[in-house]
Amino acid sequence: MEIDRHTEDAHDQVAKLRRYGEWGRLLAPDADKRTVDLVRSRPDAIDQLVDHEKRLWRRAYPPTGREGLVPLAFVFADTTEAKVANAVAVLEEAGRRYWAPRRYQTIHREITARDYSQAVPVVVTPLEQLTEHGTGAAVWRRLGREGEQTLPAALDNPDGDALFRDQEARADAEEERRRVAEREARRPVCKRCGRKFTDQRWEEITAHRTAWKAGDKAVCGTCHADDVAREEAAAEAARLQAATPPEPEHDHDQEPGKLRRLFRRRA
Repeated sequence: MEIDRHTEDAHDQVAKLRRYGEWGRLLAPDADKRTVDLVRSRPDAIDQLVDHEKRLWRRAYPPTGREGLVPLAFVFADTTEAKVANAVAVLEEAGRRYWAPRRYQTIHREITARDYSQAVPVVVTPLEQLTEHGTGAAVWRRLGREGEQTLPAALDNPDGDALFRDQEARADAEEERRRVAEREARRPVCKRCGRKFTDQRWEEITAHRTAWKAGDKAVCGTCHADDVAREEAAAEAARLQAATPPEPEHDHDQEPGKLRRLFRRRA
């Protein structure tokens, strides 16, 4: 908590916010060498690849139960509403890179959830409201939002990780539905019977290991099986025909000729 009795310039408060943000990105002293080397070699590694459990702030504070770094509260005292509004406007504009959520790194363009994992949640309130209503009242305003909320509501991220998981699951399901529909649109249809190919037959005619023996690739599995059965039946008939000995031929003129020759000799 930072209490300002209007002794600081708004840009000094932005500098404080920057230091809190930088402190939240420091590695813990006991971080392993691999993590240290990774952070030194990649400027974005601390945000992209290093979990909060490996950072310095987790050695001083327990988990917040929410995305982001340790929350920061600016309490303004002994000042006017106009000066408070001016200080908050400067904090929101000049300190945006520290308190604002980011876009999730996702292939789904329809995701509207925001990534608060590296943000410093900043709430502001006048001390007079705290004195009058207490810390549990709706007297806190979160930077980037309109209106006042209770502290738990102000620190909550309804458009954050929970929404992202829900939107991503629905986007993944829709993407899978589109993939299935596109695949079905490409599924071959048998030129003979008009039925769609089964997955097995489709793979048979396209897979390198089976395409060479798939037969007529324009017919479905059932029609291909009929072709194979006909070919096998024809081959079996030819084999049987080849194995059967020919029937003896009968020359009807042979016997009478023999008789005539015998008759001449006798004569």
